[in-house]
Amino acid sequence: MRASKLATLLKSAFKHRRKVLIKGEPGIGKSDIVEQACGETYDLILSHPAVSDPTDYKGMPAVIQRPGEMTVAEFLPFGDLNRLIKAARPTVCFIDDLGQAAPAVQAALMQLLLARRVNGHKISDHVVFCGATNDTTHMAGVSGLLEPVKSRWDTIVQLDCDVEDWCDWALQHDVPPELVAFIRFRPNLLSEFKATRELKNSPSPRTVTAVGRWLQQGVTDFEVIAGAAGQGFATELTAFLKMFAELPSLDAILLDPEGAPVPQNPGACFAVATGLASKSTESNFERVVRYMKRLEKEYEVCCITDIMKTKPKLQRTPTFIKWATQNGKIVS
Repeated sequence: MRASKLATLLKSAFKHRRKVLIKGEPGIGKSDIVEQACGETYDLILSHPAVSDPTDYKGMPAVIQRPGEMTVAEFLPFGDLNRLIKAARPTVCFIDDLGQAAPAVQAALMQLLLARRVNGHKISDHVVFCGATNDTTHMAGVSGLLEPVKSRWDTIVQLDCDVEDWCDWALQHDVPPELVAFIRFRPNLLSEFKATRELKNSPSPRTVTAVGRWLQQGVTDFEVIAGAAGQGFATELTAFLKMFAELPSLDAILLDPEGAPVPQNPGACFAVATGLASKSTESNFERVVRYMKRLEKEYEVCCITDIMKTKPKLQRTPTFIKWATQNGKIVS
């Protein structure tokens, strides 16, 4: 299931109090999608059973002496469990990295997930549960889930990596446009997860985003990029960035959209399309469209689609309305 579809599913699941467990490769964006689905509607309680003790989910044993009553032993809720009991507004309890939890911790979660009661304490009706885990093949310390734990989820869905979903997200979160253009040019490099015991990373949405943060700082050192997303990724990105630097400047294109040179290399075309979309304003949009019409339709549509997603106000301009009228079948 691609990220955009999962986000829609989660919003519906939270509304109707359905429990969804998400599985997928490390770094693919499971936690981010849950957080985005919560938005401003739901409070988010993030739970990490991999570093928890069974008492975190059933309470701390304590001896209680109440006036006029006999001494009794009870489990007293504390921490996140106490917040789940007292929640007074819509709340998502996100149980992350569930598959890394010890069997005893998983067993403590079973009553919480199904009965919504634990040792006499009732979970607030405002709370809905969501979970995430890696698979047993990802070398992420996952030995599996207890069968009764699996069956307590209303569904288990697989999150897949989708390039367009990531690009849409990246453009709205200040990821450098040259990195977005590179991923469009080499989409297979967004996710090449390879489980290994060696101390090295491989490309994933998480590690590629980390590369973007380095680029934002002006860091293009090969060893740094390789350390973030692997040597193969660093080799290809370094070559792409060199080509990107030799392109006509975006400012020069905007000054002379009819006379500026048009790149022939597909990677360069993606770079120009993505870059111009990021620089588009109401005052220069007409020049952006004039230049993009000189490229093949694939890159023109890529540029305009980015503008529609990141700068929706430009859709009210006469230039966009004219373009949409001429290209309605493409963007519909």
